[in-house]
Order: sequence, then C-alpha cells, then structure tokens
Amino acid sequence: MPDIAAARGIVIPPAYRRTRIRPKLAGDELIQRGLLGLVMLYLVVALVLPLSLVGMKALQTFHFPLQQVSVEFRKDGAWTPQGTLADWALKSGFVQNPDLMPSERSRIEPAAIIPKRERRDIEAVRLSDTSPAGGLIVIGGKPTLGKTVEVAKADFGAVQMKPAMAYGLDNFAFYFRTASLRQSIFNSLIVAMLVAGIVTPLSFAFAYGLMRTHMRGKGVFRLIASIPVLVPSLLPAIGLVYLFGKQGVLTPILLGVPIYGPLGIVLASVFFTLPHALVIMTVALSASDQRLYEAAEVLRASPFRIFRTVTLPGARYGLISAFFVVFTLVVTDFGVPKVIGGDFPMLALDIYKQVIGQQNFQMGAVVSLVLLLPAIVAFVVDRMVSRRQVAQMTARAMPYTPKEDKRRDRIFFAFCAVVSLFLLSIIGMCQLAALARFWPYDLTPGLQHYDFNRMDGGGWRSYANSLQLAVLVATIGAGIVFLGAYLVEKTRNFETPRLIMQMLAMIPMAVPGMVLGLAYIFFFNNPSNPLNFIYGTMAILVVCTISHLYTVPHLTAATALKQLDGEFEAVSMSLKQPFWRTLGRVSIPVCFPAMAEVWIYLFVNAMTTVSAVVFIYSSTTTLSSIAVLNMDDAGDIAPAAAMGMMIFYTNVVVRVLHGWGADAVVRRLQTWRTR
Repeated sequence: MPDIAAARGIVIPPAYRRTRIRPKLAGDELIQRGLLGLVMLYLVVALVLPLSLVGMKALQTFHFPLQQVSVEFRKDGAWTPQGTLADWALKSGFVQNPDLMPSERSRIEPAAIIPKRERRDIEAVRLSDTSPAGGLIVIGGKPTLGKTVEVAKADFGAVQMKPAMAYGLDNFAFYFRTASLRQSIFNSLIVAMLVAGIVTPLSFAFAYGLMRTHMRGKGVFRLIASIPVLVPSLLPAIGLVYLFGKQGVLTPILLGVPIYGPLGIVLASVFFTLPHALVIMTVALSASDQRLYEAAEVLRASPFRIFRTVTLPGARYGLISAFFVVFTLVVTDFGVPKVIGGDFPMLALDIYKQVIGQQNFQMGAVVSLVLLLPAIVAFVVDRMVSRRQVAQMTARAMPYTPKEDKRRDRIFFAFCAVVSLFLLSIIGMCQLAALARFWPYDLTPGLQHYDFNRMDGGGWRSYANSLQLAVLVATIGAGIVFLGAYLVEKTRNFETPRLIMQMLAMIPMAVPGMVLGLAYIFFFNNPSNPLNFIYGTMAILVVCTISHLYTVPHLTAATALKQLDGEFEAVSMSLKQPFWRTLGRVSIPVCFPAMAEVWIYLFVNAMTTVSAVVFIYSSTTTLSSIAVLNMDDAGDIAPAAAMGMMIFYTNVVVRVLHGWGADAVVRRLQTWRTR
C-alpha cells in the first residue's frame, strides 16, 4: 500500500500507515456474533464454571489451627498467663485422630486437649480466637459472636473448636495413601482394558460379517445389536443376576464363581458397550478400496495374508478408536458396578459412596478428578486417531464388494447368531423377570411388577418425568446444538470465538456424567448463585443432560452443515436476505435428516441416563432410570427390571414413530433429491 501511494504521489500520514482497514459489520453479522456469544455463554455456565468448582472443591481441606486459640484460667480471682491450645497439646501429648480425612468438618473439644488435673482448681475459662476470619470457637453448637469468650468451669465441656478451611493437596495425598481407595483405580483400569480387549475384536468380527460377507439376516443382526443402546446400563446387570445369580437359570455354568464382582461387571459392560464399538467398526470396514484387494489377488497373496496386510491396516484406526471409546465408557460407568459389582470397588462407585453415603463432597471431587484423567487421555487419543483416519481417504478409491463364499458366510452367521443370542438372553431374562409372579418359584405371567406406585422408586410419576425430560432435552437440545453448529460453520471471520466455541463443544465428550452431576451440586446449590432457583427442578435436569450429551449432536450437525456450499450464504447476502431466512429455507430443510438423528439421539439417551442426574434429582423429579436404581437398592429387583423394560418399550416405540415421521418430512422437504 505505501509503495503504490508513493508511486502515485499520495502522501499517507504515519499515524495511518499501520492501521488495518476493517469492513463495517452488517446487521446479520452482528446478530450472528451475538447468538454465538449466547451459545458460548450457555456452555460456559453449564460446563466450565461448574467443572472449575470441582477442582476447587478437591483442593479444599479443613484443619485445626490450635495455635490460633489461646486459653486463660481464672484461679483465686486472677487470670493465668495465656497459652495456646497448641502449647497444651504439646504438653499433654494430645494427638488428633490419624484416620481423620482432611476433608472432614469434625470438631474437637478443648477440654480433651487440656488435662483434667490442670483444670481442677479453676473458676472460669477465657478463650480467645486470634485467627483472621474468626469463628473457630463454638459453644453449645452455636458460634460465638466475638473473638473472646468467657465460660464457667462447668460449661467448659460444651466448648468446641471448628476447623479452618484451607486449600492444598492433602485430599489427594490421603486418597492415594488409602489402600481401599487406591485399589479402585487399579480395578477400574484393569476391568476397562479387559472389556475393551473383548469388545474390540468382538465388534470387529460382527461388523466384518455385516460389511464383508453375504450372510443372511444382516438387518436382523444389526437391529439386535442396537438393543443395548435403548436400555439403561443398570438393566444388563439385573439380567445377569437372573441368569447367573444365586437363583439364576444358568448359575451352575459358572462352577461356583460368583457373578457379583468383576465377572458380572465385565459381562454387563460387554453388553452395553458393544453397539458403540460396532458403529465405529462398521464405518471403518465400509471405507475400503477395491483396488487394493485386486492387486493383492494378482500378486497371489493368500486370504490370510490379504487380511493381515490389507484389511487390518485399513481398519487399524477404527480398532484403536473403538478400544478407547469402550475403555472410556467402562471407566466412567456407574450403573453396572452399582448393581452387580458387589464389594468390588470402582472409581465411579467411589464417587457415589463419598457423596451419597458419606456426604464427603471434597473427597468426591478428588475421585472425580482422578476419574477425569483416563477419560481425557482416551478422548485425546480417540480424536487424534479419528483425524488420521479421515486423512487417509482418497478421492479415487473404489468401494469394496465382497465375493461369494458360502463357508465364510456360514461361519460369520453362526458367530453373529451367538453374539445376538447373548444380547437377547439378557434382555429376555429382564422381560421374563418383569412378568413372573414370584421368581423362580411361581413363573405365572402377570403385570403386578408394573404397579410402580407400590414400589420404592417414585412410581409412575418417575416414568412421566423421564418422558418429559426426554422430550424437552431432545427438542431444546436439538435447537441449541444446531444453532451452535450453524454459527460455528457459517459465521464469517470471527475465527477466535468460533475456535473457542468448537473447543467448548468438545468438553462434554471427555467429562463423565457423575463428574458433571457433582459439579452441578457445587455450582447451582450455592445460595449466592443467581441460578440457584433451578436447583431441584426439572430445568436443572434438562440443562445437565443437554450439556452432558452435547458433543456427539454438535459433530453430527457440523458434519451436515459442512456439506452445504458457502455460496448459499453469499447469494443470500447479495440478495440482501437476512441469514435467518436462508437458515429456515435452505439449511434446516437440507440438514433435516441430521437434525432428526440428533433429536432421537438426545431422546434415547435422556431416557436411559443415570450417572449425570443421580446427584441432582429431587423427590418431585425422580426419573425412571433413577427408579430402577432405587428399586434395586430396596430389593425390588423384579419391579426394577419392569421399569427398565418400560424404558426399552418407550425407546423402541419412539424410534419407530420417529423413523416414519422423519421419512415423511424428508420426502416433503427434499423433493429436489428425486429430480
């Protein structure tokens, strides 16, 4: 610019030489940036702020600053020289309870520190609180108003000292110093790796049968494999109890090995993680280049060598991604170990015990951060693997078409049939238990277990609450997710905020549901929070569930929007049409199939969610998945199975109706595809 101006004899003042020319923002751009800011604000309030409090709570400790409380005795009408409780503790040999957690808010009595012989001839006691904040001295359960208090000798036993709050790593040191808590880390990692090691090859073989063979019944097998997605993770654990429990149908097969413990956790985890790995492996095996197989056959490579040098390398990123997805699901799952884990400690179960069982929120936050680490590592590896998988696709690839091989087809048909039988047997046992009058003595079918109002779990109201939650989450969540994805993909310039928005949208994938639920306790249950009014209502369940499930719908919507050429928005601007008109007439109709998938994904997962809401539901917002947990705790296992099956029925019916409705809308909105 200065060179051109100089050539033309134009003098540019020095003050303007480094000034960038910024085009004036149009009204649409201002609105888009404002909406993007609102979606980002929602994610910050619903994710970042609550999760930051988990870290602060984990660092919160309590200790007794004995040196900050001084004591004087009145003897013969005169006060003795001051001495701190720390001095008295050193003199008397007083030692605090070594098993006391740094996060416990217990109290100590100064009378237990000062020996009775030293208090024998006193008339009164004066205690002075020298701490900056004050409030360390408590009398009769009530804090003293001033920093100095005088009590009679007879009332000295009622004086207590409160702990002072500080921040440090003492909670983490206590956690890793406690063998029972430390064991849960090892157990969770071993079980997760074992399940991932089983499910990954299992899903690969199942997907291979669906994508690389001509076996019969592919549609049926695919449908059966999707069943675990439609039920809460509590249900397969209940089914295994009826199959292999003390009065199970197949208990003798285990040869005395109890189903309660690691065996039950592994089997139930295989059930509910298989569909997630299968989706990944199906995609990995569907993207293959026919030319590679033809070249291998021309070189006279054996079928095994072709499989080892062509098929496996082409699917290796899918295998790695499936392994880490399953690993994350198992590590963060709460339902399976809660029902069938017995005394086998797991990380997710430790959070529940610390928060619900002991009301120790600081230690629950510590376990949450420990649980967060493997989930984040697995998520990062999965993201890296996914990016490399996409980079290997070429435009000249030819789709692979499997050849006829009856022997191979029979083998894979038998394998898929066995896996499907395993899935159907678990869900079938839950249905049988829900209908049997009194298992296993009276198998007469009946509906008495569906009378939920007689059970401890919230009754039919919990089922109605789940339906309400699922509809609200699916409808509101689909709108927020699509709007956020649209603004990220279609807003011009504004690169940094769009990048931040993309990062915020990825956070929920790496955050376990129990961690997010605990974070909501810390954030929304604070009376000073202006959003405290939603705590204990259906609104907080909706916000938590949408936030917990945000990542997958965002990626789905963003992928659909990437397929739309940017010229649509450019033409719209040239015609001076507002962006919302282009959004309503072009983007939404074209992306409706993706939006429909987002809606059903949110609905199904909202019906089955347990971990994200187990800490924040109230007596009036009990959900059906929580009712399954509560009824199982109360020993009503058959009604728990019945409620789990109600969730399954609902998801099946809604999926069928959703499929019919979505197809009808697509045919109406996208008639241009048939031209």
